[in-house]
Amino acid sequence: MTENKFIEQAEFWRYALWLAIITIAYNIAEGVFSIFFGTTDEALTLFGFGVDSFIEVLSGVGILAMILRIRSHPDSERTNFERTALRITGTAFYVLAAGLAVTAVYNLIVGHKPESTLPGTIISLTSIACMWLLVIGKRKVGRALNSAPILADANCTMTCIYMSLVLLAASLIYQISGFGFVDSIGSLGLIYFSISEGKESFEKANNLECDCGDDQTDE
Repeated sequence: MTENKFIEQAEFWRYALWLAIITIAYNIAEGVFSIFFGTTDEALTLFGFGVDSFIEVLSGVGILAMILRIRSHPDSERTNFERTALRITGTAFYVLAAGLAVTAVYNLIVGHKPESTLPGTIISLTSIACMWLLVIGKRKVGRALNSAPILADANCTMTCIYMSLVLLAASLIYQISGFGFVDSIGSLGLIYFSISEGKESFEKANNLECDCGDDQTDE
């Protein structure tokens, strides 16, 4: 590898590091606000969205650990921590899906309606804008470094955008129509994406265990 190529790669890894840190910090803030307003307004879709944000933090920590490891020891093997983080993340997604399903059914039976979905509208719009910028950045870095995990993380962030769109749709429909059941129906969309993300997390962990794929740039 030439000196210029090495310097360029180091800059991209630094860029990847900051993207991981920003992803973690944003999801923590988003999770706190979403769970707070989801609980205050008794809005199930917003509450579930907030829990998902904290699960995304777990995934982000795994990516951050990978980036720090590769920057310090480029030839090191993948760690048990990264595999464990993926399995914990996958389990958390499945638990979230189950919890949302039970609560959604209960709310439909008792006819529960949220107090307001305005916070959900604001949070989802903010999330869509921020996550799209992160997707662009992660895809750029992932391609430059030929890093499958970073590109996979970009796809995970893209899923966050889909979940934000579900939250936005449910929130707007309730604001316009007052149709209370849309909150529980919206949570079904979160359940679908949670199961998909859980499955993908376990697949990633299994691929790391058998050392499939490559998170290094070809030299």
